[in-house]
Amino acid sequence: MAFGNERTAYQTRTIDRAEFDAGLRAHMLRVYNYMASGVALTGIIAVVIAQMAMVTNDAGQIVGLSSFGQTMFASGFKWIVMLAPLAFVLVLSFGLHKMSSATAQAVFWLFAAAMGASLSTIFLQFTGTSIARVFFISAAAFAGLSLYGYTTKKDLSGFGTFLIMGLIGIIIASIVNMFMASSALQFAISVIGVLVFAGLTAYDTQNVKNEYAEHYDEETQGKLAISGALRLYLDFINLFVMLLQLFGDRR
Repeated sequence: MAFGNERTAYQTRTIDRAEFDAGLRAHMLRVYNYMASGVALTGIIAVVIAQMAMVTNDAGQIVGLSSFGQTMFASGFKWIVMLAPLAFVLVLSFGLHKMSSATAQAVFWLFAAAMGASLSTIFLQFTGTSIARVFFISAAAFAGLSLYGYTTKKDLSGFGTFLIMGLIGIIIASIVNMFMASSALQFAISVIGVLVFAGLTAYDTQNVKNEYAEHYDEETQGKLAISGALRLYLDFINLFVMLLQLFGDRR
């Protein structure tokens, strides 16, 4: 009788674990779908705005900016384009718990579109071929690092403090370099940035995985998915930008 009870308890635990694993996989797939869709939207917006902003000759070389490009990149409006993504990040980071899942999703799409407008300037600085090449390198690196973060049994939380310190250092150095315009400092920022965002990709993936709990309701799960997608999206975009600074071919 006792043996029968133990077997029943074991079977129950097995079923519960299987249900949890299935729910976790569905949650992570949802996060990755949001993240990938956000990256795709950013890319589309960036390409469209760049095409509208550039004036090219018959050889495809950029010879100037259209009136739209002048407004976007050579007027005071450029500061709105540059800072809008940061505003959306702050809204999602500090106001997500007050939003509904549908509202959070809408804000995420708006953020991805704003980031596309902000990143459209890379098409003025780098060749399209090198942008595509670095994008696929970034995607492959991100996939490998995220897979490691998802599957490793090692607790990566200990690296969090160092990664956040590195991120703060990059932000401060980037602000300083806006005034110094030092190519050596930019190179150092890019190298360190690649290492920091590579680490953050694995670290954030593990955190997103650990945040999942099957007892959360659908509304909470939806907001958790948006929060996780935002973090992984930022890791990928920043990894891509840092690699582009290192390996992109300038026009």
